[in-house]
Amino acid sequence: MKVLKFGGTSVGTIESLRNVKKIVEANEDSVIVVVSALGGLTDRLIESARKAESGDASFRSDIEEMKRRHTEIIEALVAEDSRKPLSEEVEALFDQLERTYTGIFMLEELSCRSLDKVVSFGERLSSRIVSKIIANAVLFDSLTFIKTLRRFDRHMLDNDRSIQLIQSAFGERSFKTAVVPGFISTDNNGIITNLGRGGSDYTAAILAAALNASSLEIWTDVDGFMTADPRLIKNAKVIPALSFTEAMELCNFGAKVIYPPTIYPVFNKNIPIFIKNTFNPAAPGTKIHDVRKPDNKTTEAKGVTSLAETSLLTIQSSENIRSRILDILSRNGVSVLLATRVDDNCRSSYSIASSEVEIAKNALETEFHAEIETGEMASICVEKDLSTIAIVADDMKSDKEIPFRISKTIESSDLDIRAWTATNPETSISLVVRSSDRCRTLELIHDEFFS
Repeated sequence: MKVLKFGGTSVGTIESLRNVKKIVEANEDSVIVVVSALGGLTDRLIESARKAESGDASFRSDIEEMKRRHTEIIEALVAEDSRKPLSEEVEALFDQLERTYTGIFMLEELSCRSLDKVVSFGERLSSRIVSKIIANAVLFDSLTFIKTLRRFDRHMLDNDRSIQLIQSAFGERSFKTAVVPGFISTDNNGIITNLGRGGSDYTAAILAAALNASSLEIWTDVDGFMTADPRLIKNAKVIPALSFTEAMELCNFGAKVIYPPTIYPVFNKNIPIFIKNTFNPAAPGTKIHDVRKPDNKTTEAKGVTSLAETSLLTIQSSENIRSRILDILSRNGVSVLLATRVDDNCRSSYSIASSEVEIAKNALETEFHAEIETGEMASICVEKDLSTIAIVADDMKSDKEIPFRISKTIESSDLDIRAWTATNPETSISLVVRSSDRCRTLELIHDEFFS
């Protein structure tokens, strides 16, 4: 049994849904198909909810437009004998959505709970339609078996409870093809929640791990992971294979091919992931699996990726304080992309997303107020308009060739490197450069390793 996940672009149009139907029905073995909302619909649902909150009654015309889009797909792709009951289901869901919007409009308030309910309609609608497009498909409702808990002001997967419910739900019904809405979930009180942006990938991985699937296929609109962002590097190439760790590093540093938490459940079960293109299904794609490098084989760089709009926090402090900084940032939800010691004057730098820099600075200044007053810790210096670039490869620590070639490339250029990874990198080397140097740095590194 395999799990296949189709994203918003894959289920966004009549033509793309025809591709989905062909891909799924070509499988001889049983499959579970996880679907996102129609492409762009989640954003539209949120936008309409914001209109309702602000007293803008045009949310009603938005509902009619969304309804027309779904109706056109039903009329074009669903067999005639199934159209009427499906249309009635879809109409009932849109009635629920309109009532939800009307409540928001009257109260002029959009709570987190209401927004979670609003965005759930995208997958609830798409999954019903896809289950009628694919021959003999059986619809399963993820609201009944994907469960979340509230942690750190976020919805987090209740893993043990979800696994139990998944195994029960799928063990009780036979199917050749199952269709499941991705992204959406409920808490243990039955209130609708979700797994966050990219959560359909996560739903698919949870199902694959819980049911010991032979593989997980992520069907999207690209041919696989690329050696660099093809929008920035024209000669970027598809990466045939990656280790789980390499894929996670590429995702963490900006490769938006899959949602990073997707990898964890299947990694623990050693279930391979295949990244495939719905619009080019013959392309081999990228395989993500457990790779064991022979001892005598040279480490190969797999890709170079980047995160724009990052900032650098530079702090001069005692060794005792420096050991606490990462813990404080983590407790305040700040992700550190790079941490490195700058010099022998006890200065250290931390690259973080610019959107989190004020949170980080305020948290550190609050925590170390007394130390700043006494001079044990200097004022925190913030440098903005930067980009963080990462070169990814497994087991760099045992092979010095990649760090050497990167150093040589940088030294032969006039790039102003604001910070970079300390010695003995495990899976990636990170550089912080000015935003104006981002593309040129990517080109130089890509040319060195992949041209």
